[in-house]
Amino acid sequence: MKKFRKVLDGLTTSSPGATVGSPSCGSAAGTPTAAPTPKEIDVQETLVSENFQLCKTVRHGFPYQPTALAFDPVQKILAIGSRSGGVRILGRPGVDCYCQHESGAAVLQLQFLINEGALVSACADDTLHLWNLRQRRPAILHSLKFNRERITFCHLPFQSKWLYVGTERGNTHIVNIESFVLSGYVIMWNKAIELSTKTHPGPVVHLSDSPKDEGKLLIGFESGTIVQWDLRGKKADFRIYYDEAIHSVSWHHEGKQFMCSHSDGSLTLWNLRNTTKPFQVTFPHGKIQKDARKESCKPILKVEYKTCRNSEPFVIFSGGLSYDKAGRRPALTIMHGKAITVLEMDYPIVEFMVLCETPYNNEVQEPYAVVVLLEKDLIVVDLTQSNYPVFENPYPMDIHESPVTCTAYFADCPPDIIPILYSIGAKHKKTGYSQKEWPISGGTWTLGSHTYPEIIITGHADGSIKFWDASAITLQMLYKMKTSKVFEKPKPGEGRAAELVEEDPFAIQMVSWCPQSRMFCVVGISAHIILYRFSKYDANTQIVSLEVRLQCDSDDVISPSENENNPSFSEPGSHSPQPHHQHQHPASPGSRTPEGIKDSIPCLKVKDRAVRVPPGYQSELVIQLLWVDGEPPQQITSLDINSAYGLLAFGNCYGLAVVDYLQKTVILCMSTLDLYGSTDPYQRLTRSPRRNRQSTSDHVNGHCTSPTSQPCSAGKPRIPMGPEGPRLTRRGPGRPPFRKAQSAACMEISLPVSHTEGHASRRAMLQQLHGVTMYSHDEHHSTTSYCWSDRESRENSFTRSRSSSVSSIDRDTKEAVTTLQFGESYGRKNDVLPTPCLWVGTSLGVVLLIPMSIPTDQEERMEEPVTMGVSGAVLMLKGSVLRFSFLDCMGALIQPPYEVWRDHNAPEDPDRLRRRKLVHFSPSSSQDACGDGHLAVVCSERQAKVFLMPSQSCLFVHNITESSFVLRADVVSVCNSVCLACFCANGHVMTLSLPSLRPLMDVNYLPLTDMRIARTFYFTNGGQALYLSSPTEVQRITYSQEMCDNLQEMLGELFTPIETPEAQNRGFLKGFFGGNAHTFDREELFGEAAAGKASRSLAQHIPGQGGVEGMKVAASGVVGELARARIALDERGQRLGELEERTALMMTSAEAFSKHAHELMLKCKDKKWYQF
Repeated sequence: MKKFRKVLDGLTTSSPGATVGSPSCGSAAGTPTAAPTPKEIDVQETLVSENFQLCKTVRHGFPYQPTALAFDPVQKILAIGSRSGGVRILGRPGVDCYCQHESGAAVLQLQFLINEGALVSACADDTLHLWNLRQRRPAILHSLKFNRERITFCHLPFQSKWLYVGTERGNTHIVNIESFVLSGYVIMWNKAIELSTKTHPGPVVHLSDSPKDEGKLLIGFESGTIVQWDLRGKKADFRIYYDEAIHSVSWHHEGKQFMCSHSDGSLTLWNLRNTTKPFQVTFPHGKIQKDARKESCKPILKVEYKTCRNSEPFVIFSGGLSYDKAGRRPALTIMHGKAITVLEMDYPIVEFMVLCETPYNNEVQEPYAVVVLLEKDLIVVDLTQSNYPVFENPYPMDIHESPVTCTAYFADCPPDIIPILYSIGAKHKKTGYSQKEWPISGGTWTLGSHTYPEIIITGHADGSIKFWDASAITLQMLYKMKTSKVFEKPKPGEGRAAELVEEDPFAIQMVSWCPQSRMFCVVGISAHIILYRFSKYDANTQIVSLEVRLQCDSDDVISPSENENNPSFSEPGSHSPQPHHQHQHPASPGSRTPEGIKDSIPCLKVKDRAVRVPPGYQSELVIQLLWVDGEPPQQITSLDINSAYGLLAFGNCYGLAVVDYLQKTVILCMSTLDLYGSTDPYQRLTRSPRRNRQSTSDHVNGHCTSPTSQPCSAGKPRIPMGPEGPRLTRRGPGRPPFRKAQSAACMEISLPVSHTEGHASRRAMLQQLHGVTMYSHDEHHSTTSYCWSDRESRENSFTRSRSSSVSSIDRDTKEAVTTLQFGESYGRKNDVLPTPCLWVGTSLGVVLLIPMSIPTDQEERMEEPVTMGVSGAVLMLKGSVLRFSFLDCMGALIQPPYEVWRDHNAPEDPDRLRRRKLVHFSPSSSQDACGDGHLAVVCSERQAKVFLMPSQSCLFVHNITESSFVLRADVVSVCNSVCLACFCANGHVMTLSLPSLRPLMDVNYLPLTDMRIARTFYFTNGGQALYLSSPTEVQRITYSQEMCDNLQEMLGELFTPIETPEAQNRGFLKGFFGGNAHTFDREELFGEAAAGKASRSLAQHIPGQGGVEGMKVAASGVVGELARARIALDERGQRLGELEERTALMMTSAEAFSKHAHELMLKCKDKKWYQF
């Protein structure tokens, strides 16, 4: 615990331990001002660096670019490998584990050691890995790197410790799973095929042991050659040469025949009695054409041949459809007897696997389900019902149903919000699923003790919003809404309005949610805002629409000929944006009315009729920005809503607008420049826009750059902005203002973190983050015409000014509003009591305070206008302002006031007055000992400052980064205290104490940051954060040491001790008289004593990080070890008990046999031979 004492006296501050930077005082125009009387601030700071540790917690969503699939039929867990080297292991809901190969090489194949708690992965870098799954966070025990051959196929027989590995050269190697060492036993390709064969058989595409005899290995080569190799005799039993390439092989459980799938869309069935030709050849989807020829079909990539006890066998395969039907979707075909069912899929099939009752390949398989891994989905089909319904997937695999464009994360929500959202969302669930339980049910998971309500909100490219229950590191969808329902569907040929609408006009850019009042606000890509209220009742409603003209008119710009050498400003309001209401067009005072308003239309058309809305979030108000003189509206960059005030504020690169959503009116619509009044800290030169050049911003293919450092021309030569930033070509007449919404998931722009002067270029990233062009006051740039040839050089041509301010700013650059915050504060230095204020942060690092006068009486509030004074205080920081937060003088977080939720559609109660219930957190209410005032925490992309209000004195300042810039900053509660959490463009995650801004943690978490992560990174309370790690997956992390310590308890167990099912009894006589051909000692053949050592240059053994010692450390401590030891002892005792019972049964059986034999001997003793 550290006590900080700050004595404020005028502009100077003194602190014996102030090492975080020289505090500076922010005043209206940078001039000294009279300070209040000296005041002491005593804050007991409890957070220390030991409270922080960064680690990943859990990953949700569908594995991105999946490549491999495996299933443990005893443990009932599923593994999915991906192209980036990730492995997801899934069991029952709550059991969801993510592992990552350090090399990042694609996973080619996965093989479970069935019921052993281990997994073998084969990667594209020709390395085999053995994963230990008997711990909550799996780790690699061994790795084996092949140096001279490429791995193409692996096969691990059930209950065997020898792994067969096929290679691209056609050879088959054998690996000991226990030691991860190659055996000296090798099946060379030239010995497998006949010597007379002149061509190479190609890579090994299949390996499997015969169900009839484990000493026989079936090897399939790509060219169509199949060899059954006698492992004992080291020779080929038979060889099959087929004309078509082989893709897969599947045995009948009796081991007398097998089926192959081929590249011509055919299936061949081979009988071991006659291998000269196939027993049967079928083209399941090849019809006979008029000329008696078969139509050509696509390859059948995989086939599975599974037998049933009481019905015909199943033949299940992927591919094989005819080429002639264009546009046919990928399909899985199920052949059961004479019935053929084709299941069309939404995405290409990567892999499928049939789930069977038994793990033994020599028993009747009894398939009950088939898992189909698609490129963007995972489905499980129920084979026990004739209509083959799919199981309802309990995992959140549909996060990417429409590309994710923004996220929000709320921890410690009101406890009643999740059940309410779930009850409403459950009414809209799909039906038609299988009634059986989800078959992937392995592992164990219990609700931990450290859980609290958490909600994640995702916005999508199609305008949909999803609410997810994220409590206890799980993820379940609660409620889904579609914002597009408030708009008319665009019809072709409707003039300009139709031109504007392209593929994703409803894409979500940002959301604002108040869990207490349940007010929800959405910002869309078409410069529109939708305000929603929550109701448990359906209603007929008329959607109210407001249209706002937040854009400078081209004729408002003063040209050099009008006032060439006059650096002063024109009269206030001459360039102010104008509100534009529906059905009426009042102009703001002093603003000019454009000559024609034929272009004053919004991008989308709101439904103008009463609509029936179901329970849930119901639209209350739609706000749209208008086109001006053929120019599209700039996208909205900032938003805040306050339910207690009944106000909504938003801004873009032109200015600020405030809407009273209770009265449905625009109460403020101003350019950023007009907000300063006489307190503008900059000397701005008056110039006309340069109409003969393009915008000077980095483009989409540029690097990850700061979102708040772009110029925004007021004239017409401006590049239209989409969610992905500016286009490379100028918009011609009639060209739409935006393209398909580029989701946060689709942005794969890498981020260099250091340039020549140590500064990251920030333009493209910020442009994509906010979709607008802006300008930052700490950055200079040259302006040249853009052409394709110099694009590469332009991407790295931006340099930084090391000065923290600019003496003059061109008139043709606009200062964007980057952040907004309503709250109780002091708008002016001489204020005695806090009043409602709006804090405005801009891209030039300026903070503006706008005091407001809001009627307190409920009736007056609905009738009297809200007034705003725009000549409030001005504070200064380096870089674009990102976040505001307020603390009382004891260091406690002050929450913004809110209105307690009430259902506006509830039936009227005549005995109960329906009044608004407001909850205020006044700065002066909780600090009588400290006197009036509060602390304001302001964070920009370069530095953080803590101001004392109302004196506006800067208590603490900390320069967060010099070589990069902050992308996301939030004041969050951790360990019963508060801190400032920052995420930088160079991948660093930092936390700073409050109010002293001491660095507590600085971790280089991500080496490179792309646009997807930049747009979706979000901090929340409890030391948690999230971001979109891939286009289909959400990664949650924690920066709290307490949560890291409790993580083992929260994660699920992948392995549970289960007795391996016994093999079926094969009959007494068959086993007793030597009919057991399954007794095959692989150790005798493949061990070092018999086969010798393999060449050292062939493969290199790499010990894993998760060896026995590492396993013990990674496991859940002594308690877990004791529990495992107890389970092992129980298993051993159980086995001993079973052995004892079997021995007793055998003795009883032997005694009975002896008795019967003796009786038979006595009976037959005196008989002659002819009497029998």
